[in-house]
Amino acid sequence: MKTEKMKVLLYLKKSSLDKSGKAPIMGRITIGRSIAQFSCKLSCNPNLWNPRESRVDGKSREAVEINGRLESLLLSVQSAYQSLFSKDGSFDATDVKELFQGSVQTRCMLIERLDMLIKEKESHIGVDIKKESLSSYHSTRNRLQEFIQKRYRASDLAFSQLTENFIYEFRQYYLGVCGFQESSFFAVASHLKTVCRLAYREGIADTLLFDKAHIERGDKKAPKALDRKALEKLKALRFDDLEEELATARDIFLFACYTGAAYCDLMELNKSHLVRDDEGSLWMKFNRHKTGVLCRIKLLPEAISLIEKFHNDERETLLPHVKYKNYQTCLKALRLRASIPFPFTTHTARHTFATLITLEQGVPIETVSKMLGHTSVSMTERYAKVTPPKLFEEFDCFLSFTEDMQLVI
Repeated sequence: MKTEKMKVLLYLKKSSLDKSGKAPIMGRITIGRSIAQFSCKLSCNPNLWNPRESRVDGKSREAVEINGRLESLLLSVQSAYQSLFSKDGSFDATDVKELFQGSVQTRCMLIERLDMLIKEKESHIGVDIKKESLSSYHSTRNRLQEFIQKRYRASDLAFSQLTENFIYEFRQYYLGVCGFQESSFFAVASHLKTVCRLAYREGIADTLLFDKAHIERGDKKAPKALDRKALEKLKALRFDDLEEELATARDIFLFACYTGAAYCDLMELNKSHLVRDDEGSLWMKFNRHKTGVLCRIKLLPEAISLIEKFHNDERETLLPHVKYKNYQTCLKALRLRASIPFPFTTHTARHTFATLITLEQGVPIETVSKMLGHTSVSMTERYAKVTPPKLFEEFDCFLSFTEDMQLVI
């Protein structure tokens, strides 16, 4: 049996037309007298099928994609045959079918295929892609793997495990937990769609994932921040005993307004992130989850009061943990109760710190940029509209003091 040659035939199952009139494309493996049939998981218009060539006629986008997948599938069958042929032992058509179908399933990994795309892009640097442009692909890869690890407790996912809802769940994580903007996610979604499109063409994904997913392009207009009146409304809210989570969410949001920390950083802050300078002032020092850039923030009295309010010896973190989805829901409720005219998100607190708490009080923009953990001052300039009198004089001189400080409380 081992010396028998293999024949593979692709054909249409015209007796099983779908509602659009398309017939499924089937495959038949023949080795000697053994036969194994399999579904290509593709379909086409019977009028366009070329039985002699085992392909779809025409140069339409659909025809090119189907033919590409069929070629990849035939290569997979041939590879399975060669693998069995190289081993000592007999095998038949069913063995080839099971091996090639199993290999397709096991190699369909999302991050793995994205890594291949990045490697391909790297070879094009200086030809049709800039080195700076490649960093966006690496960023997509890092955020995507973080999401998969947290959401699915896995390092990678097979394309067969992905659902259409995956891209929307990833969007929520990217915007809410990581703190990026809609305009940034539009590019990330494009990378994800590209990988899925390639996987589909290569036959390692059964469906063209996220092709119909609508992602807003967004814009890069200056982010909204609360004004003094809105901030005072939030501070003045009172809660009853059954609204503990709502009260906690309000205080966490206020803490973010006074420190500029993003949600993902807030939830990880602990006592090791607090330091005192030579004058006894309390500072917060941590690396941003989003960029890894060091943030150093001198704590205002309001922020210190909230730390003291949340102090709990049984908890390592400075603040109680609130799930992101619950936090979002609470912010919507707080907005309605405080009669704030525009919707705000977790990141609005960060914008409020940049404008109302620092820039509008005269803190130099270079200092604010360091406090926010921005990689460049140009990012901070989006917030810079007004520069009234200073809140912190000679603020920059304090930054160097915190480099190697230890917390002393």
